[in-house]
Amino acid sequence: MKISLSILSCNSIEEAINKVNNTNTDYLHLDVMDGMFVPNTSYNIEEIKYIISNSNKKIDAHFMVNDPIKYLNELNEYNLEYFTFHVELDNVKYLINKIKENNYKVGLSIKPNTDINVLKEYLDDIDLILVMSVEPGMGGQTFINSTVDRISEIKNLIGNRNIKIAVDGGINNNTIKLINNADIAVVGSYITNSTNYQEKIDILRSNNE
Repeated sequence: MKISLSILSCNSIEEAINKVNNTNTDYLHLDVMDGMFVPNTSYNIEEIKYIISNSNKKIDAHFMVNDPIKYLNELNEYNLEYFTFHVELDNVKYLINKIKENNYKVGLSIKPNTDINVLKEYLDDIDLILVMSVEPGMGGQTFINSTVDRISEIKNLIGNRNIKIAVDGGINNNTIKLINNADIAVVGSYITNSTNYQEKIDILRSNNE
């Protein structure tokens, strides 16, 4: 399982990026919030560009926003691995096609209470499903245990398609053991509340073996 490290809870972007760059995490997870799709806000466009430009990790970006196209247009020359937005938005097909035009991998995120069957019509067009194991919009929440069954159900929906499953929210050294079916664990405060990011990443990897 790959680790995608979220710096949402960090006070200093510059310090956090430096610490992440000195780990062997697989991705830097970028949480973008607009204060409308979710109550909180996070990075503005300039901060997003700074993070992408200064990270030596692949960028796994999660847009909790009402207007992903605004960000897509601003970032079209920047190096993102995954551009993930929420399946709960309107015009999902249109958004998928626009993201593909920018040569990014397409991710669809799904909230804990959204019926997974809404994913069905998009499965031939996406690269990743980001399963929220907390309500999106705030770091440091507790893992929702019903996520374990949702991962299995989504894996069945995917079938033999080449779609990665990522899980985001409340993941620590204990809950990572519950999501063995996933391909990517998005981890934030469990790592960033520590003075030694690499030590926490090593614990996560060993607990997932």
